[in-house]
Amino acid sequence: MKAEEYLDFYGASYGIPENERQKLIPQLLELVNLSHKRYEYVDLLSRGMKQRLCLARSLIHDPKVLILDEPASGLDPRARVEMRDILKTLKKMGKTILISSHILPELAEMCDEIGVIDHGRLIAHGSVSEIQEKLKGERIITVRLNGPIANTIAFFEEEPFVSNIKETDNGDGITFSYKGTEEDQVGLLKRAVMNDIAILSFMEHITDLEDVFMEITKGAN
Repeated sequence: MKAEEYLDFYGASYGIPENERQKLIPQLLELVNLSHKRYEYVDLLSRGMKQRLCLARSLIHDPKVLILDEPASGLDPRARVEMRDILKTLKKMGKTILISSHILPELAEMCDEIGVIDHGRLIAHGSVSEIQEKLKGERIITVRLNGPIANTIAFFEEEPFVSNIKETDNGDGITFSYKGTEEDQVGLLKRAVMNDIAILSFMEHITDLEDVFMEITKGAN
């Protein structure tokens, strides 16, 4: 079958009249960026194109809810970006999308809420930011420097909320654990600057979904 015929077959299976299918199919192909492949045989499409065509097939009867299992599995980086952009478009169209996936960083960019299932149990649920905030204990801060590291380490060792100071792998700064609040961080940075610490950047490590998953499932096991 050609891509157009493939969608026409499924539209007919859902009982959509032929005149409606002829209007709908070009719209779906445009939505999934396959208008230029309308007359191509499905078997000749790349894996990413086949994934997008299958998504168009799933939309042919205009469902309100989509359940997608590993929609980006096996796709190259460009195809994953294209799939992610299509899902964002569907979200703007008012579709509710449930995604099961192990590619966690990409879920953080797309999802309003996440649930973590471990050994058949739902062990965490909420927005990405809510779950990240719950898991925050010590903050990990990286400081890039334009000056002597030894003097910098000596300064931060005197700070009450700082521990586990290490030089970065490339030797251009330090990382450390920090138990203070965000207001405490502001004060720390001010004191460092006043003590002539040549700081190029002062950045807190943001917990990503992989960190969240590892921490949550470690506690569950």
